[in-house]
Amino acid sequence: MRQGSVDANADAALAKMGYTSELPRNLSMLSILGLSFAIMAAPYGISTTFYISLTDGQFVTVVWGWVLVTLISLCIAASLAEICAVYPTAGGVYYWSAMLSTREYAPITSWVTGWLTLVGNWTLVTSINFGGAQLILSAITLWDENYSPEPYQTIFCYWAVMLVCMIFNIFFSRYLDLINKVCIYWTSASVFIILVTVLVMAPSKNSGSEVFGHYDASASGWPDGWAFFVGLLQASYTLTGYGMVAAMCEEVQTPEREVPKAMVLSVAAAGLTGIIYILPILFVLPDIQMLLKAPGGQPIALLFKIATGSAGGGFGLLFLILGIMIFAGIGSLTAASRCTYAFARDGAIPGSRFWKNVNSKLDVPLGGIILSTIVDCLLGLIYFGSSAAFNSFTGVATICLSISYGIPILVNVIRRRQLVKMSSFSLGKFGYAINIVTLVWICLATVLFCMPVSIPVEASSMNYASVVFAGFATISVAWYFIRGRKDFTGPPVPADMHPEEVGVVRGQSVVDAEGMKKQMSRDNSDNKTVVEADTR
Repeated sequence: MRQGSVDANADAALAKMGYTSELPRNLSMLSILGLSFAIMAAPYGISTTFYISLTDGQFVTVVWGWVLVTLISLCIAASLAEICAVYPTAGGVYYWSAMLSTREYAPITSWVTGWLTLVGNWTLVTSINFGGAQLILSAITLWDENYSPEPYQTIFCYWAVMLVCMIFNIFFSRYLDLINKVCIYWTSASVFIILVTVLVMAPSKNSGSEVFGHYDASASGWPDGWAFFVGLLQASYTLTGYGMVAAMCEEVQTPEREVPKAMVLSVAAAGLTGIIYILPILFVLPDIQMLLKAPGGQPIALLFKIATGSAGGGFGLLFLILGIMIFAGIGSLTAASRCTYAFARDGAIPGSRFWKNVNSKLDVPLGGIILSTIVDCLLGLIYFGSSAAFNSFTGVATICLSISYGIPILVNVIRRRQLVKMSSFSLGKFGYAINIVTLVWICLATVLFCMPVSIPVEASSMNYASVVFAGFATISVAWYFIRGRKDFTGPPVPADMHPEEVGVVRGQSVVDAEGMKKQMSRDNSDNKTVVEADTR
């Protein structure tokens, strides 16, 4: 069908990168901005991970941790946007790692990056929807304070949320553009309503000095300084989905311009939205020890109830957050399915021939959606063995996505940034500094987010992020030796083309460039004929 695909230049650029355009280009920059904004879902992400920062430093970690991670995330997003402007394809960081590497190392570099991206996408979907399930069940505690959901209830609720997201992605994909735009307005309106309501109705308020300066990490068991960094998982997890929207490049017109802008603007918008949401919540924050004892580790419903003075009022505010969760769940599954599709079409996933299929009637990568949903549903079963499963999902999603972002940036720095010098989103003279800040943070984050929120830990409260990570790493390595090292050559770039010829050059139309190339070839042929005639 592909009725929305009318951008000949984008399709020609994609063809140069080795792929045929199969998906309709019917998404605008505002839609991609909305998708990235939806995946990060600042108010929802902050709400579901409040227990992390309240345990590891309280007010200071929440406020200044958010500011710090927002600035770092802008550096990462800008670094990725610069590369995306040159290679706008659904393969995203997986493709970029191959193109920026030498031909010798391109296959293994893209294999590692691709699997990290895939696992990061899958676990981010899991964390968003699993946290949503916990939040839905926490609504019951507004009327029954003694209610504590059983693990099977949480998992069934989680599967129901996954089913809703899958249905939207399969049968309502033509409305994704509208859904992504509505998300922006819903989120903005929700933050404003919550801000006004809690500030007006809260029975008591904290002082400014307490909100901006109170630090207490005693509940964590970690040394004070280290606890602050462990608590950054709240902000890092929330502000981590911007790179996923690169998977939508093949559904956007002029993606080399629109997707990079959407990446960076979405981080800035999420950072601003987050701080506007955080501050009123902290000004009306009740007793922290009471919040940390909330069922399921989700204190936001109880906080809303205390602030409004009624269960109904608390649920009204919680309903706004749940709406944001649905947008985030749909958006994250959209991005994850495109990532799965892009990796499968290059034969890097077991059963690739099934998962790379695009349904011509629905215009969606049906195999990618189904596989992503199955994997995410299975990951939810971890909750039967660990009450800290949500923390594990957030940790492994943040780690995998961060490392997958870091690999192409590292290769770009090692190769002296030669292949991005003509990017339409060039970082110019600040490129090296921004890239290095990004890489240092990713190295630190990889260690931090394997740590438990508090110590000491038991088997049921352990952070299983490293275990989940190791499990997927085992699958990736095994599949590489079974098939990858024999058949996988990386993205299908013609062997006679240099990476600079494949990428999109600032100010140059790919269609025009191809036309000029053909004309030059004809001219050279004509000149050759004339010379031969003169010789005769």
